[in-house]
Amino acid sequence: MTTYRDSFSADIPKQRWLRIIPPILITCIISYMDRVNIAFAMPGGMDADLGITASMAGLAGGIFFIGYLFLQVPGGKIAVHGSGKKFIGWSLVAWAVISVMTGFITHQYQLLALRFLLGVAEGGMLPVVLTMISNWFPDAERGRANAIVIMFVPIAGIATAPLSGLIITALDWRWLFIIEGMLSLVVLILWSYTIYDRPQEARWISKAEQNYLVKTLAAEQQAIAGTVVKNASLGAVLSDKTMWQLIALNFFYQTGIYGYTLWLPTILKELTHTSMGQVGMLAILPYVGAIAGMFLFSSLSDRTGKRKLFVCLPLLGFSLCMFLSVTLQAHIWLAYAALVGCGFFLQSAAGIFWTIPARLFSAEMAGGARGVINALGNLGGFCGPYAVGVLITLYSKDAGVYCLAISLAIAALLALLLPTKCDTGNDPVKGITPHKRAV
Repeated sequence: MTTYRDSFSADIPKQRWLRIIPPILITCIISYMDRVNIAFAMPGGMDADLGITASMAGLAGGIFFIGYLFLQVPGGKIAVHGSGKKFIGWSLVAWAVISVMTGFITHQYQLLALRFLLGVAEGGMLPVVLTMISNWFPDAERGRANAIVIMFVPIAGIATAPLSGLIITALDWRWLFIIEGMLSLVVLILWSYTIYDRPQEARWISKAEQNYLVKTLAAEQQAIAGTVVKNASLGAVLSDKTMWQLIALNFFYQTGIYGYTLWLPTILKELTHTSMGQVGMLAILPYVGAIAGMFLFSSLSDRTGKRKLFVCLPLLGFSLCMFLSVTLQAHIWLAYAALVGCGFFLQSAAGIFWTIPARLFSAEMAGGARGVINALGNLGGFCGPYAVGVLITLYSKDAGVYCLAISLAIAALLALLLPTKCDTGNDPVKGITPHKRAV
């Protein structure tokens, strides 16, 4: 059976890669900077000024993800039926206000309240931008497009680490929140003038590229409609066993990601006994490794069509490096190398993981499904930092890190047990095998 996608050639313009990806990526970077700057503020003086213990620091880092629950599903639905552009625009305003307010707090409970509100404000971001990516990139390109967007994590880490260390050293932790919060308003201008929700709305796109996208995406949805009820209720999606497997996988993955991310500056400071400026510089390399890992695994996954395998392998690598960072801590540079290895695997599975909902659900339901998976899965973002803080208080830092390694190993096992329909070997648009797809 010949499909429109068979006729794809190098002659089709690819302006979407330059016009859509950069503003989404930059906006996600700003959101992540606002989310994790607390990791540098804590060892940079916030804990001493506000009397924050390790367990309270873990709670402050993790409570963000309780608030993060509220707009996940609404955000995904708004992106499908309305305007993700407007949703993110108003979110940027909220991020700026909340971050700046954090610079003026005087009590730890004010910090908890603002971290919760920041979670609410950022909650719809990921399902919205992933839905927008699905509106612009067919399945053959979606793994790489998702990976580039999710690269906001390492890029934000690379930018946040030295910037935060510099601001805290030159000024103090309060200015860290104020300055980085104001950046959201700058990005709002870029977002407002560059992004479009769908190919049909963009004025810059050529007819050839627009027709290719509209017809290819429609063909993919028509194929999925043969096995999925288009107007299925959210309850029907939640009754799917694979849906809960994806939620559990994401939960244990996010436990590892945010447990590592929010405690990395503290771990580095204790490991190396250096200043916050030096810690900021040491924290760059893990995120540089993360970019390399994301490119490698997403490219391999798109070329082979194997999604399960290239979600599982990075999770195993992440777990192993986390374990080694503790067992090798008597040798400072070997332990640091293991932490850099954690960075290499940190987000390598993420872009691939988020291609899977689009293969299991119609466009009608995929936005809401992404929201549910991200909302419930990101409870791991609460559990990871908080569990590490509690284990540090009760036992030691080593116990907290081992907990994260076990969580990631469980996520790897769940990835291995996903159904074969998650892979793209049997393409939903019949007649196209992975090696014939556009590169």
